[in-house]
Amino acid sequence: MLRNLLWATSKHDVYLMHNYSVMHWSPLLKRGKEVLNVAGPIVSTVKQTGSLAQSLSRVQISTMAVKDNLLVAGGLRGELICKYLNRPGVAFCTKLTSDDSAITNAVDIYRSCNGLTRLMTANNDAQVRVFDTESFACLNLFSFSWSVNNTSVSPDGKLFAVLGDSADCLIADTQSGKVVGNLKGHLDYSFTSAWHPDGMILATGNQDTTCRLWDVRNLSKSLAVLEGRMGAIRTVKFTSDGRFMSMAEPADFVHIYDARSGYCKAQEIDLFGEIAGMSFSPDTEALLVGVADRTYGSLLEFNRRRCNAYLDSIY
Repeated sequence: MLRNLLWATSKHDVYLMHNYSVMHWSPLLKRGKEVLNVAGPIVSTVKQTGSLAQSLSRVQISTMAVKDNLLVAGGLRGELICKYLNRPGVAFCTKLTSDDSAITNAVDIYRSCNGLTRLMTANNDAQVRVFDTESFACLNLFSFSWSVNNTSVSPDGKLFAVLGDSADCLIADTQSGKVVGNLKGHLDYSFTSAWHPDGMILATGNQDTTCRLWDVRNLSKSLAVLEGRMGAIRTVKFTSDGRFMSMAEPADFVHIYDARSGYCKAQEIDLFGEIAGMSFSPDTEALLVGVADRTYGSLLEFNRRRCNAYLDSIY
């Protein structure tokens, strides 16, 4: 399940999972602090009529996202936890489904086409849910024919990618949930996706050890097929300027591609351990990689070397 347990909101603000805690780490100060503990009882502070909130306890976090001071985490038993980093307590928590096998596989915080902040969840119960991030009311519920492993919303907020226990990847309308595109080419189940900042290119990562790039203006075939070294492609990220794309395997390998070269120029980072997540800093100057290993667990930072536009490890 390790793939999205690390997020950087700036070069000096990194959020990552450690046991039953979400930690904030400052590479500048070399100091960490706990911002969310999910080992004990968790109770929502939002109290509204008709709210779906319910108390939780001892949640095993399966995925997380951090954006605009909002931290969202999903659990292995279908839990959802939302916390504003500048407010005390947990704003909202609930179980999305009563099915114990319905893992919350992915959460995505995004701007809708009318400029409002929304939250999208992907779950093993084959449902995609959209929440308002102030009232945490469920605004939409979209059903699919297979377990949904990942969703990602386009930069303009109009479309979202849907990936899961199917060789096909879908593109759907965020307002209606209507499928408007079917991406064929992968050979196995898909786990991750990311949109280029210009909204024209979608990257999808699959169990078949490839990441495929799709031009949304012509979905008849993939634009490029990028090969992993050994394992499935579990995480894909673009820099905020669209210059680089990185993809991570379950363990040991992270690949960085130069988009300007047509994804022909690449660098491979060979490390040791399961990869818990990766994130570019918003200023594009750093790539952070989380390593989940009982002995060698660590946070690695790779800085962008300007002389040749590649990333280089600083420690």
